[in-house]
Amino acid sequence: MLLLQLNNDFVSRLIPMYGKEEAQQFFYILCEAYLGYKKVDVALNSHQAITAKFVQKFEKAVERLVTWEPIQYILGSAYFYGNEFVVTKDTLIPRPETEELVDWIVSDSENAEKKILDIGTGSGCIATSLALQLPAAKVIAVDISIGALVTAAENAKRLHASVNFEQQDILSATSFLDVYDVVVSNPPYVRNSEKEFMQPNVLEFEPQSALFVSDYNPLLFYKKIAHLFLAQAKKDAILYFEINEYLAEELSIFLVGIGFKLPEIKKDFRGKDRMLKAILK
Repeated sequence: MLLLQLNNDFVSRLIPMYGKEEAQQFFYILCEAYLGYKKVDVALNSHQAITAKFVQKFEKAVERLVTWEPIQYILGSAYFYGNEFVVTKDTLIPRPETEELVDWIVSDSENAEKKILDIGTGSGCIATSLALQLPAAKVIAVDISIGALVTAAENAKRLHASVNFEQQDILSATSFLDVYDVVVSNPPYVRNSEKEFMQPNVLEFEPQSALFVSDYNPLLFYKKIAHLFLAQAKKDAILYFEINEYLAEELSIFLVGIGFKLPEIKKDFRGKDRMLKAILK
């Protein structure tokens, strides 16, 4: 089969679900992963014969994509902050808005010798990126999931990042494991009632415990982390959260009420309230 034929067949099968543009993008991603071809190479080699071995790999990818499985899980990796991270069913797929949260912390930290805690590390993308960008810092990351921690540790080792990983259920914790200068978390923040607006690739494949919270207590993780921070943080310590855009005001009011200054909220590249920074009064 020629590469052009493979391309046409692949895209036509996925158009009903994803549309032509996204289906074509999937093909380019897989060509780079399987054949080492970038987009321009696909055009230049359109009449190259593709062996049955590689045709079968594309076929298997299509079979998984039509079930709405994310392409990152099919490939087993996703890019974040310029690096490739292994992702599994135990970890969320890193999002570009989370890169902006890392950017904020890096720009504030100026590579000082700070002790940083990442809560709910998942793939370790936040902790590992911070360790790489701030080599003078000591980075610690915790998660309740052993599976996630194994993946996170693999990512840090492969990228030569110095991160200490620990298992901890933050909701049952009575204290942090140490005293920190910076605490960051991207906790579950999507309310169950918001599920109806989400795509099947998220609902059916990404770990639900890392995504969703009850509508009756949507700030559950933020409240617990904030109280632990108050009890154990240094005087000039900083707390960073990735947040639900619909809960920014509610979270700000809560934080001010327990002893924080009015938090600073930043919008992501889509214009949504997505990041929060808080310091003590």
